[in-house]
Amino acid sequence: MEKYELFAAFVTNVVFVTLLGWYLITNLQWYDYKLERVILKHHKPLWHILYFIIPFIAYYTTGKFFLIFFIFAYIPGIFIWYKKLDKKLVLTWRVKRFLILLVSLTLFQDVLCTLKDGCATYGVFMPLALAYIGSYIIEKFLFKIYKKEAKKKLQSMKDLRIVCITGSYGKTSIKNFVAQILASKFNVYATPRSVNTLGGIMADVNNSLKEDTEIYVAEAGARENGDIYAITTFLEPQTVVVAKVGEAHIEYFKSLKNIIATKLEIMQSPRLEKAYIHTSVTDEPHEKVTFFGNEIQNVNATLEGTDFELELDGEILKLHTDILGEFQTMNIAVAVRIAKDFGMSNAQIIEAVKTLEPVEHRLQIIKAGGKIILDDGYNGNIDGMLEGIRLCSLHQGRKVIVTPGLVESSDALNRKLIDAINEVFDIVIVTGALNAALFDKHLKVKNKIMLRDKSAMVDVLANQTKAGDIILFANDAPNFI
Repeated sequence: MEKYELFAAFVTNVVFVTLLGWYLITNLQWYDYKLERVILKHHKPLWHILYFIIPFIAYYTTGKFFLIFFIFAYIPGIFIWYKKLDKKLVLTWRVKRFLILLVSLTLFQDVLCTLKDGCATYGVFMPLALAYIGSYIIEKFLFKIYKKEAKKKLQSMKDLRIVCITGSYGKTSIKNFVAQILASKFNVYATPRSVNTLGGIMADVNNSLKEDTEIYVAEAGARENGDIYAITTFLEPQTVVVAKVGEAHIEYFKSLKNIIATKLEIMQSPRLEKAYIHTSVTDEPHEKVTFFGNEIQNVNATLEGTDFELELDGEILKLHTDILGEFQTMNIAVAVRIAKDFGMSNAQIIEAVKTLEPVEHRLQIIKAGGKIILDDGYNGNIDGMLEGIRLCSLHQGRKVIVTPGLVESSDALNRKLIDAINEVFDIVIVTGALNAALFDKHLKVKNKIMLRDKSAMVDVLANQTKAGDIILFANDAPNFI
């Protein structure tokens, strides 16, 4: 092989393996670094064929023609694919370690091969496999170290009170409401955004939890049995909440019974003092359990805010909040109960509820250009979406909804959603392919627009909407779903 051909093959191999690794680690990050989920649970498996399997096979079968395929097909293809993603790779230290290890292994292999006798084809599988295995071992080792450090820090904060919240729906809202109400009297810190895995909570404790924090409010999420137990035994919260439970993530748990069992793992906290459990979860009595969800009355939920009454310790509290959505009253109610446990007076609680700020992208109202926007992009449950639809029905002008439908849910619940949409909206914009066929078949509105992805959404909204419209963004699933 001529020197220039050898150099071209060398460079091509390094770049090709790096791009395959970039594709792999991007997908791993989306699916919590679980390879089995990337392979078996991916919502767009065709991507694997186009951007990984076919190029992989082509490398070993097309010989000298691979360079043409690589330059004129694969590089443009992977570039366009990545450019269209709305949830791009976040360059965390875990990702950087993987990419550094992958490039190092590829260079080592290629230099060794070149020095030995020159190679017609450098390897692709070996550096990818070794980088994945090596990265897995490194992360397991670091995970144990970080967990030990975080546990030591928590144990050193002797007076720290921990509130941990799980459930299918509303756990992020409850976390924020608890933190906001208690912050009027205590030094409170809550896990940011939707950080709710053991690894995320550990990093949060190590990097962000201040030593003078009095109350730490954490959110616990799950994709499989044992996830909540792992978080619970790590944090050992004194107060726990199990919010409303439904068929969210049903594809992972297979049944509602399994979901409930996983959420109730939070009851195994070694320091448990008080548990608040929504009535949808269980009615089994327990000395430390208070059930919630049925104590709310006289609700008036409009686009201007929400008024409701709450029975608390034999007294009726009349509460007002700018938070939108009738379903949020039960989330505020449990936050109020927790505040009462921490010694806040009714007057303090009523005032704190008045000043609650909406959770970003959860029925957040925005007024722009004469249009009313209801941003409910982070809400992916049927109850929340139906409430968003009900609120839109109160508007006198045209009504527009932008949605991919329910994700990781059933066709039956999506049909329920479609029926509600048919009753209210003038324009329906369906984003993504996941539920496109179902929506296209059952939507009865005059103006329905089906978008394969969200890249054209801005132009569509500019052309289809006008001042006086209300626009509901109901669920904002990333386009890999």
